[in-house]
Amino acid sequence: MQISEKMTPTELRATVSLASIYGLRMLGMFLLLPIFAIYAEKLDGGSNHTLIGVALGAYGLMQVLLQLPFGMASDKYGRKKVIYIGLVLFAIGSVVAALGTDIYMVIVGRAIQGAGAISAVVTALVADSTREEHRTKAMAMIGATIGLTFAISLVAAPLLNQLIGVPGIFWLTAVLSILALGVVKYAVPDPINSQFHSDAQAAPSKIKDVLRDVQLLRLNFGTFCLHGAQMAMFIVVPFALKETSGMNENQHWQIYLPVLVASFLLMIPAIIYAEKRAKLKPVFIGAVALMLAAQIAFALTIHVFWGIVASLFVYFVAFNILEASLPSLISKMAPAAYKGTAMGVHNTAQSFGMFLGAVMGGYLSHKIGYSAVFFFCAVLMGIWLLLAFGMKTPPSVKTKMYHIGDLTILQTQQLENAVKNLDGVVDATLIAQEHNLIVKINNQQSKTQQADVEQAILILIGSA
Repeated sequence: MQISEKMTPTELRATVSLASIYGLRMLGMFLLLPIFAIYAEKLDGGSNHTLIGVALGAYGLMQVLLQLPFGMASDKYGRKKVIYIGLVLFAIGSVVAALGTDIYMVIVGRAIQGAGAISAVVTALVADSTREEHRTKAMAMIGATIGLTFAISLVAAPLLNQLIGVPGIFWLTAVLSILALGVVKYAVPDPINSQFHSDAQAAPSKIKDVLRDVQLLRLNFGTFCLHGAQMAMFIVVPFALKETSGMNENQHWQIYLPVLVASFLLMIPAIIYAEKRAKLKPVFIGAVALMLAAQIAFALTIHVFWGIVASLFVYFVAFNILEASLPSLISKMAPAAYKGTAMGVHNTAQSFGMFLGAVMGGYLSHKIGYSAVFFFCAVLMGIWLLLAFGMKTPPSVKTKMYHIGDLTILQTQQLENAVKNLDGVVDATLIAQEHNLIVKINNQQSKTQQADVEQAILILIGSA
């Protein structure tokens, strides 16, 4: 029994198309970060920075409320139908925000945008459209799309703002959403078999298990802090850069671009070292400590241009490492039977962090001042750092999925136990109702040893 090392053209087309849809969702949020606060302040009611925070964070709040219901609806009514609804809501919200002349109308528009909470549905459709052995690769492509979208947005947003303004960016995202309907209909293949995937979707019955897992709670608190600080920062930094540099917001890309490039150059070797040398915990803790240092640096130098630039550099090095590490840690630490639920809770914590971070950033900057925002974030990072020290060392594993045929209960137990007893297998879970065997293989073995383990697993599956 051999497994193809490459995706089929259909799998690749589905993954690339759906990654672009996912990227569009993120684009609608990330494009606003470097420029929105300055734009919103000029609107009626925008002088209250708390309302600017609400407008920026409303998207995340609606994601928290509707992500799970949309996912459940897609199981019942079909993935594409729910994605269509989500894209239309996103387009409507974009139009409402584009037409808004006061901060309240923009808040309504942002909330409608967020109501199209289709991220989980897109992930489920990716799972429907790819074979088990290629699903991790497909999810990684989506993750890379999100990171790339964020980096591009920080540079592109000031340039787009100069050309079409923030209302024009809202109109652009509305148009892209409508075009995305065609991508979903014509470019994304209809899945042959649409079903629930425990590795990619959240199961309501498993949420309690995830919330009781102390190790996962540490990571979820971390992603809440990370994205809360991200949104709070962009309430303040655009104003601070404008005041200290004399550059208007359309020129801020000249600051973000070199800082991002330099931070990526440092992030990549750190991630490689963490994964290849099984040093994920010390690198992770170091990145949290670096994020704490960045928040303190922001608080102390927010009125000094070069202090802001230096703080941004430290911030983005830490952010990039943590943003790449958190999903990997969730995947390694979550039991295979509810990995999808663990990722769903993780994404919810991220969205809630975005909402609360934006609101608190707006409130503190309005009531107290810029530095208060970063002292608040520093407290969160300090708590996270203490929690991170108590984190278990994550196993150095790679996860493989295998499709199995219909087996009796006895055959299922025998196969699962046989695979677990193989040298080099850290854990194995057979989910009979989905016909999937999920195996975590020791990643510290040589490539030859790993290949031998995978071949032994295939032999056991073939003889089951």
